[in-house]
Amino acid sequence: MLWYETEGPDEDVFVSTRVRLARNLIDYPFEPRLSEAGAKEIIEKAKSALAEKEGYTFVDFAKVEDTEKQSLVEKHLVSPEFARKSTPCAVIENEKKQVYVMICEEDHLRIQCIRSGFDPHGALSAAREADAAIDTSLQVAFDEELGYLTHCPTNLGTGLRISVMLFLPALTITGRIKSIQGQLSKIGLTVRGTTGEGSAAKGCLYQFSNCVTQGVTEEEILSNLREAAGSIARAERETRTQLLENNEDALRDRVMRALGTMRSAYMVGTEELYRLYADVRMGIAMGICNEIAYTQLDSLLIRCMPATVTIQAGNVLSAPQRDKLRAQILRTSMQPVKK
Repeated sequence: MLWYETEGPDEDVFVSTRVRLARNLIDYPFEPRLSEAGAKEIIEKAKSALAEKEGYTFVDFAKVEDTEKQSLVEKHLVSPEFARKSTPCAVIENEKKQVYVMICEEDHLRIQCIRSGFDPHGALSAAREADAAIDTSLQVAFDEELGYLTHCPTNLGTGLRISVMLFLPALTITGRIKSIQGQLSKIGLTVRGTTGEGSAAKGCLYQFSNCVTQGVTEEEILSNLREAAGSIARAERETRTQLLENNEDALRDRVMRALGTMRSAYMVGTEELYRLYADVRMGIAMGICNEIAYTQLDSLLIRCMPATVTIQAGNVLSAPQRDKLRAQILRTSMQPVKK
């Protein structure tokens, strides 16, 4: 089952947790010096290390249609950079454990696990299991002083990045998110948009991750992120309470208007979808929309992204056609349950 279809801890603030390990094989150069033949060799070696193990499936990305690649980006299963690659690359996935290994991305291997809610321990444990299988079968580039050798120097050391997708409507509405972003940079954390580096935050969704991997242990990275994430979650919940106490009628009106639009609109664009999603999810967190679950809404957001909507249609759609189908999906899925 995909991560957004499952319940997770602290879903009112934490949408997802992603752990990523960067690994490279010895005797092969980094990109762009990696040849096509070398990339194919790495793919075959990774395939032999993982794909034959129980639960792992190999996907040759050269055989994946562009729309399907973009849908995987929308589901946060592969990076936008990986989806754009024209050179040999592949994915080995274990959907049950929610582990996805990108082969020949920026590094030879990007082992990642994504879980619903706030579950860094579970995600790291699953990623470590795949990492151990690779380390046992393949010769991974490692230096006693520098740690794991990576394409980008910022990933040296553990090669570990832990990122959490936080839903922060109250901090966004009050403008407090800006000061928090500045504070995080001082403790080795970075803030990114909804789809990663270089993207904007949409739907009040923000990605927080560590930006230091060398000179610290995996446990220290995990502990630092947990502490920072906990502080942000407390600030968000406290601000929600204050907003509700000070202006409950306006908030209820905002939430119910968004819910009404989802249940009746004939056309909904992607940008509007993010705004509606944020308002309704805020309503769930504040107890205004009690008949809707976080997983229901988070799944809808993914299902209604442009490429994913196109795949559901089974044919190429124009932007207006996507907007109509998106609205139809929302109307069908968001109707109140009859008792």
